Amino acid sequence: MSSQSADPGDGYVKAGAVVFGLGALATLVTFVPLFLHLTPLPTAAYWLSMLMPAGFLAALTGLLLNARAQRRRSAPVES
Repeated sequence: MSSQSADPGDGYVKAGAVVFGLGALATLVTFVPLFLHLTPLPTAAYWLSMLMPAGFLAALTGLLLNARAQRRRSAPVES
């Protein structure tokens, strides 16, 4: 177990990973009918593919928040 407390962006990173995974799955499901020459899915399925970049953006935001918090912790205290 780590004795370090949770950083402010950890939730964003975890949520971003889940949303990215759902978007990646939606992208695969959306493109399979195109490659197998089946009936294409409705437009809503293609919109679900947009979860992938949204998840990436959320995870990136969390990483930047964590880096900012770490920089503040390691900065020398001025007195």
